[in-house]
Amino acid sequence: MVVRYPRPLRPGDTIGVTAPSAPVPAALDARLDHAIERLRARGFDVRVGDCLRGDGVTSAPAADRAAELASMLTDPEVRAVVPPWGGSLAIDLLGLLDWDELAHDPTWLVGFSDLSTLLMPLTLRTGVASLHGQNLMDTPYRVPEPLHHWLDVLAEPAGAVVVQGAAAAYRAGGWDDYEGDPTVHEFTLDTPAGWTRLDADDPVEVTGRLIGGCIETVGNLAGTPYGDIGAFASEHAPEGLIVHLEASSADSDEIGRRLWGMRHAGWFERANAVLVGRTRAPGVDGFSQHDAVLDALGGLGLPVIADVECGHVAPYLALVEGALATVTHGPGESRIEQRLA
Repeated sequence: MVVRYPRPLRPGDTIGVTAPSAPVPAALDARLDHAIERLRARGFDVRVGDCLRGDGVTSAPAADRAAELASMLTDPEVRAVVPPWGGSLAIDLLGLLDWDELAHDPTWLVGFSDLSTLLMPLTLRTGVASLHGQNLMDTPYRVPEPLHHWLDVLAEPAGAVVVQGAAAAYRAGGWDDYEGDPTVHEFTLDTPAGWTRLDADDPVEVTGRLIGGCIETVGNLAGTPYGDIGAFASEHAPEGLIVHLEASSADSDEIGRRLWGMRHAGWFERANAVLVGRTRAPGVDGFSQHDAVLDALGGLGLPVIADVECGHVAPYLALVEGALATVTHGPGESRIEQRLA
């Protein structure tokens, strides 16, 4: 069965904004408003939900968050839903969503971090593509070439080929001060970037369907009906998979444990390669994040490429979950080609 793609996003379409996980506190209201206005400036109508602003771990009780997210994803007028950012507890929505209903007239769901806890099950359970890319609060930033903005990727028609490459530099520091400058739109990219193959030195050219997310969140789906990568591969990915993963903040021994758990759950049995996002998460006692990845995945006999722009370190690749991707990496060239087919 082929992967299904929501229809391309066009100016005049409605984009829904809701927070299925963490809310936006009052101190960052101005950044949220600015990000919403940037969508309107691109020609989109914006529907702002009730589960969005406030303090605490989540924006509202789970039932309310699930109902609002489902309402937006099933409304034929809403063609994409982009939350402000991730959080911690999107996992509490999984048993409250009617996945078959969400797949009936598919709508783009966009985000990363804790949002991958929803993106991955949506694609695995329904065969509907989703977008692991910038969150709403990142939307005002200019995305450096050869990466693409999420709005531009979602404008591509089914069958299109989207080519992105490794960024020339990344942001070594922390997050920008949205409270001090709510309109900031340029990343401070101050450190030379590049992808690194961890398991060998040979060039790589490998094809498979993309699936993945934040280790600290999607790792909890292993062995559940919401993380059945094997079933998705059997039904939708005879070509095999390219699994992308990234560490948000957990230290290297915790990441190592989670990767081993995912390996024992069979997450890499149908993988043709693993992409690992660049991270600022710490190592432990000389055991680095790269060491943790190699310890868990180095013996799989497949390419493991690290420092890819698919994590919590800007800039961010826009990766279409379920897309047929070809990854090329070697001297002088690191790129990912996504075919929306």
